Amino acid sequence: MANETSAVLYRSLRYGFPRIVGGQGCYLHLDDGRKILDASGGASVACLGHGNTQVQEAIVAQLQKIAYCSTIFYTTDVCEQLCQALVDSTHGQMKRAYSSEAMEAAIKLARQYYLEKTPSEPARSKFISRSHSYHGTTLGSLAMGGHVARRAKFEPMLLANMSKVSRCFSYRDQGTDETNEAYVSMLADELDQEFQRLGPETVCAFVAEPVVGAALGCVPAVPGYFKAMRTVCDKYGALLILDEVMCGMGRTGTMHAWEQEGVVPDIQTFGKCLGGGYQPIAGLMANDRVISALEKGTGHPIACAAALEVQRIIREGKLLDNVVAMGELLVTRLNCLLGGHPNVGNIRGRGLFRGVEFVMEKTTRRPFPEAAGVAAGIAELGLREPYTIAVYPGSGTADGVKGDHIIISPAYNVTAPEIEKIVTTVQKLIHDYFTSQEPWNTIMAVGLTNGRHAADEEARAEVDVLNSRLEKTTQLTKKIQACLGRLEATGKSVRDVSGPLTGETKKLQVLGNNIDAVISAIERLRQPADSKHDEEAIIRQGPEKAGLSNYLNSIKRLNKALSDMKTSNLRANQQTITDLQRLIMSGNMQLENAFDKLLRAETPRAVEPLNFITKNQPFPLLTQDKISRLSLLNSYVSGNSTSENPLIKIYSEVRGPYLSQTLVNLAYASVNTAKKKSPDAIYRAGTNGIGMYAQAMEGLFVAEYENICNIFLRQDWGPVFQTACQAPLAELARTIRELNNHIKSHLNTDCYLAYEVTEIMSNLSNNLETRTGELKATLAAALKPVRETGKLSLAELLEDTKRKVGAMQALPSDGSPMPVVSETMQRLQTMVDFLRPISSIMISLGDGGWKSAAAANTSMDGIPSLASFDIGADGKEIFAHYCTDTIDALMSALEQKARVLLKGKSLWGVFLANSVTIIERMIRDSGLRPLLEGRLSSLEGWRKKAKAFYADTCKDVSMHLFDVIHTNRAQRPPSGSSESASIVKGLSSKDKENIKGKFNIFNASFDDLVARHKAYSMEREVRQMFAKDMQQMLEPLYNRFWDRYHEIDKGKGKYVKYDKSSISAVFLSLY
Repeated sequence: MANETSAVLYRSLRYGFPRIVGGQGCYLHLDDGRKILDASGGASVACLGHGNTQVQEAIVAQLQKIAYCSTIFYTTDVCEQLCQALVDSTHGQMKRAYSSEAMEAAIKLARQYYLEKTPSEPARSKFISRSHSYHGTTLGSLAMGGHVARRAKFEPMLLANMSKVSRCFSYRDQGTDETNEAYVSMLADELDQEFQRLGPETVCAFVAEPVVGAALGCVPAVPGYFKAMRTVCDKYGALLILDEVMCGMGRTGTMHAWEQEGVVPDIQTFGKCLGGGYQPIAGLMANDRVISALEKGTGHPIACAAALEVQRIIREGKLLDNVVAMGELLVTRLNCLLGGHPNVGNIRGRGLFRGVEFVMEKTTRRPFPEAAGVAAGIAELGLREPYTIAVYPGSGTADGVKGDHIIISPAYNVTAPEIEKIVTTVQKLIHDYFTSQEPWNTIMAVGLTNGRHAADEEARAEVDVLNSRLEKTTQLTKKIQACLGRLEATGKSVRDVSGPLTGETKKLQVLGNNIDAVISAIERLRQPADSKHDEEAIIRQGPEKAGLSNYLNSIKRLNKALSDMKTSNLRANQQTITDLQRLIMSGNMQLENAFDKLLRAETPRAVEPLNFITKNQPFPLLTQDKISRLSLLNSYVSGNSTSENPLIKIYSEVRGPYLSQTLVNLAYASVNTAKKKSPDAIYRAGTNGIGMYAQAMEGLFVAEYENICNIFLRQDWGPVFQTACQAPLAELARTIRELNNHIKSHLNTDCYLAYEVTEIMSNLSNNLETRTGELKATLAAALKPVRETGKLSLAELLEDTKRKVGAMQALPSDGSPMPVVSETMQRLQTMVDFLRPISSIMISLGDGGWKSAAAANTSMDGIPSLASFDIGADGKEIFAHYCTDTIDALMSALEQKARVLLKGKSLWGVFLANSVTIIERMIRDSGLRPLLEGRLSSLEGWRKKAKAFYADTCKDVSMHLFDVIHTNRAQRPPSGSSESASIVKGLSSKDKENIKGKFNIFNASFDDLVARHKAYSMEREVRQMFAKDMQQMLEPLYNRFWDRYHEIDKGKGKYVKYDKSSISAVFLSLY
């Protein structure tokens, strides 16, 4: 029921309308929680779907500039740009654009043209349009249209200067044996005669829709129709006006529907998809002929801004290409799933503008009565659960009153999965509607069928008439009964005489009827045998010569005859049954051969994959004509196969080699690019051809899956796809095995290729599973060798590091770092570039799993999921632990080797400190830094150990500066005392000699320490670190010792080699 509290004057006040609270993409959201798949875009309006943020932003941006201007006085940038874009889209055919009420403006413009042209023709005021057309609901456009139901209430008010000619509707009006040329010629003659009837000098224009939308349900004209109409208009100097409000602006696959007709109109109207529903806007364009005496107009700036952005998105997004591709997919799937439905009479249209017409009887094309309200009932049922889909209903298709159709016109950016969902949902909706007992009496939930009450009134009137007739019949029956009573009384004697004769007569009648029945049965049984020769002639001709439709019908008749013969179970029919079975088997074989021949003719040996992937273009599909024929063959063969569909094998045998040959060069390239000139060169990401190979395989397989879906039934999609891809997948597995052998032979340098292959093939598997639902297990098996090698490589690389250090026979005597340090770190740096696949491998191994060979050998057969490639907490954490374990293992091995091969702790310290510094630097300057930040405590421990080793030598030198003379004395000289002379004077001769000896020994050991420090090969940071440690340890001790005893040699420098300033200079030279 309608909402009685609402202030809205709805289209109908009897019913309640669902309330939309939001929309996104192809879906509408209702306040009751339903999510409606908008398969019609309203009335074919929402060409970009709902909630497009780019259009919304364009509207807001224009609002911030100017929201309204009077077009009498002003224009705006967006209006100028929109009109220019519209004119440009016609490639010079149209000159000016105007934003207004489209059809009303076109009528006025046509009239104005004849008034302002030179010489003027003021007598021209009439228009010719077509019956069963629709051009709008304003009085002028309503008069122009021929939509019976919408005109009915306003007939007295409509203009009288509008006349009608026949529509161009091949499905209903063209004769069975009538050619297109003859049909067009008849319609052209009719238009010519109408010009003559009205007076050619009084007609302004002929008006038509290139593809009739709401009135007939997406009906295109037959080829050549509009060229013929153009010729008639030119003959009499009249204009051709094409109404593209519903079918234009890209809806049929070209920006303007007339582009597919080979004609250019004088005036063209447009709307709906101009603004895509984001703002109400419509308008017209006119060519140079019309514009020569006129100037262009302007439009509302907000609506122009919305329309300009909508058209920019369509143009730059190349959405018309998608309209063509998805339009073909839509009609193919509709024909596949609904073409055989007994109540679907015709599926038609262009691009993403498709109509489905419903009939009571398919062969006669008899429409449903108006009262049935079939189209509206289907549309309303579609809004309910479980369908929740919106289609656009229409009625009066057949004769203006009777007839039903729905329009399916999704957004231009609709995807293949959305098309599939639309078609399968519409199929279920139509099936459920027509399988209900009385679908046209279904109670409506939403008020789209305003004529139902009228239908009920009409039904009640008919019942009243029948009741009246029944009463009269009852009275007549009583009179007849009275007459029979009188006859009964007077005819008793006659019955007594005729009784025996009547009995015998009845027996003879029964016998005669039995004989007739037997003869009739015999005739029926003889019919298959008699028609067998006719059908055999068709079968022998084959589907090509006999025609595929005729051939299939012949086989169907043979199957029906065979079924009837078997039911009779007569011995005399056995030979005929055998002959029929032979014929049917021969016919089926020829159908299989026809499928094979047709498919082979359409299948090239191979295509060059780089031509498609480098240009980011989809791989080629089978042509629509061939797909239709192949689909028709399959629908029959699969429906009559008692076991597996034989066409699956044929398809795989033909298409499998094509897939293999297309990919084989990329397979070879993947192996060849793994070879390298230098065996020690580390693999660099992206240098192998496996990435291109996988990209080509994905594109090729997706295209093949689309072919399969268009030809085969849903239950066969998986088996056909699996078998067709079997050969190229075997080649892929062989390629991966060869790459794996190469990787295992060069594990230290090419293990990264294993990680890259793992990621690439895992992405391929996940993408194909998303788009086809197939091949995951096969690809997992193909990837397994490389994935296992990648897992083993982690433990192997760690062990290889230890082996390399253990195999060293000598270390540099100056403490220089060994190349193994930078090599190991470079390996870890490179691993960061492959963190996604390594992360998945790490997770499968577990934290620390690389430490044991057993853990590394654990199998994980499946393809890692996308979730396992999440290099989040787990993956990063485990890889960071692997890095720190590698560093610890490296440093431990180096320390053990240094203790054996290097002499002196200071040299050990230098050697280890150099290694620590290189490790730290390579972490800091690479992608390892964020991974290992805060996790380098073990490295800091190695630095401290190196410093401790080096400090031991300094301690040996410092021992000579300890003041043992005054240690136990009560009055020890204070540190920093400048009374060296008095201190020395107070020493005994023995103590003085002892002091002199200490200076001499210190000088020698210090000089040796300095010389060795300078001779060692140290990283800059290491040299500074050790020099600082040395200075901090020795300089304070020496300065104190010098303060006390430097007067021991009276300043001659014989014992005291360094004063405080000179030794400080020596320390500074060490940095």
